[in-house]
Amino acid sequence: MKPVERIQQNLLAAAERRLLNWICARLPMWVTSDKLTALGFVGALACAAGYVLSNINTAWLYMSIVGYFINWFGDSLDGSVARFRKQERPNYGYFIDHSLDALANTALIIGIGTSPFMRMDAAMFGLIGYLLMSIHTFISAKVMGEFRLSYLAGGPTELRIMLIFMTIGMMVLGNQPVLDWPWGGEPMSHFDLFAVFMGAVLTTIFTVQTYRTGMYLRKIGG
Repeated sequence: MKPVERIQQNLLAAAERRLLNWICARLPMWVTSDKLTALGFVGALACAAGYVLSNINTAWLYMSIVGYFINWFGDSLDGSVARFRKQERPNYGYFIDHSLDALANTALIIGIGTSPFMRMDAAMFGLIGYLLMSIHTFISAKVMGEFRLSYLAGGPTELRIMLIFMTIGMMVLGNQPVLDWPWGGEPMSHFDLFAVFMGAVLTTIFTVQTYRTGMYLRKIGG
């Protein structure tokens, strides 16, 4: 696979890159990209487990918050370490990293939907938006030679921060309904509305970006 241009313009990109480079220079050699990828996956599973266990006690949500930090550490550093050490494996790394990311995020969203704070259908709508954006990113990497890691000044790190604040909100606000449907049915909480909003935003970005990319490729005869 030919190298693609990584486009990362999220708000925290510059500061995060400096921090990651600092960490890469200090990690022992036995900490490999594969181990970091596995660590990021374990972090996502810890997040999911915390949400599921919050049905027993809300204090388990602290596990989810810690899981986000573990996921960030592993997921952000696996490729960074490979590039820092000049040990890139473009095909293998690309395939394994993003395959596990998709599985990890699916497990995470199912965990959130299983918690007492968010309906599963609302969580699934958010997951649909995420998967659509992932599809767009991977296709664009093939046809445009660009691997875009951020949209609307937001990227994976900003999303994790939003989810951490959402989790703190779950502990503070509980699962009180805020929207009742006039025709009946299960009411929606703050967190249901957040998931639906994020799913709608991501689906809209996917639609707009797909149209723009399609028109550009048509114009250049690509």
